[in-house]
Amino acid sequence: MAYRITEECLACGTCLESCPNEAIIEGDTYRIDPDKCENCGTCIEACPTGAIIEE
Repeated sequence: MAYRITEECLACGTCLESCPNEAIIEGDTYRIDPDKCENCGTCIEACPTGAIIEE
Protein backbone atom coordinates (compact mmCIF):
# COMPACT_ATOMS: atom_id res chain seq x y z
CA MET A 1 0.00 0.00 0.00
CA ALA A 2 1.34 3.44 -0.90
CA TYR A 3 0.12 6.93 -0.14
CA ARG A 4 0.15 9.94 -2.44
CA ILE A 5 -0.56 13.61 -1.83
CA THR A 6 -2.84 15.01 -4.54
CA GLU A 7 -3.19 18.50 -5.98
CA GLU A 8 -5.84 19.17 -3.32
CA CYS A 9 -2.91 19.81 -0.95
CA LEU A 10 -2.84 23.32 0.51
CA ALA A 11 0.64 22.87 2.02
CA CYS A 12 -0.80 23.68 5.45
CA GLY A 13 1.75 21.54 7.29
CA THR A 14 -0.71 19.39 9.24
CA CYS A 15 0.54 16.12 7.73
CA LEU A 16 4.14 17.22 8.11
CA GLU A 17 3.68 17.71 11.84
CA SER A 18 1.75 14.45 12.28
CA CYS A 19 4.11 12.07 10.46
CA PRO A 20 6.12 10.02 12.99
CA ASN A 21 8.70 9.06 10.34
CA GLU A 22 9.35 12.49 8.81
CA ALA A 23 8.31 11.09 5.43
CA ILE A 24 6.58 14.27 4.23
CA ILE A 25 8.66 16.47 1.94
CA GLU A 26 7.78 20.18 1.85
CA GLY A 27 7.23 22.14 -1.36
CA ASP A 28 4.49 24.05 -3.16
CA THR A 29 2.56 20.86 -2.56
CA TYR A 30 3.91 18.21 -0.26
CA ARG A 31 5.17 14.78 -1.28
CA ILE A 32 5.64 11.51 0.59
CA ASP A 33 9.06 9.86 0.63
CA PRO A 34 8.25 6.17 0.00
CA ASP A 35 11.53 5.07 1.60
CA LYS A 36 10.55 6.65 4.93
CA CYS A 37 6.79 6.05 4.85
CA GLU A 38 5.62 3.08 6.93
CA ASN A 39 1.99 3.33 5.74
CA CYS A 40 0.68 4.09 9.22
CA GLY A 41 -2.11 6.34 7.89
CA THR A 42 -1.50 9.17 10.35
CA CYS A 43 -1.15 11.67 7.52
CA ILE A 44 -4.47 10.63 5.97
CA GLU A 45 -6.26 11.15 9.26
CA ALA A 46 -4.56 14.52 9.81
CA CYS A 47 -5.15 16.06 6.38
CA PRO A 48 -7.99 18.62 6.58
CA THR A 49 -8.66 18.57 2.82
CA GLY A 50 -8.48 14.82 2.18
CA ALA A 51 -5.54 15.39 -0.18
CA ILE A 52 -3.75 12.19 0.84
CA ILE A 53 -4.97 9.01 -0.78
CA GLU A 54 -4.06 5.33 -0.90
CA GLU A 55 -2.84 4.02 -4.23
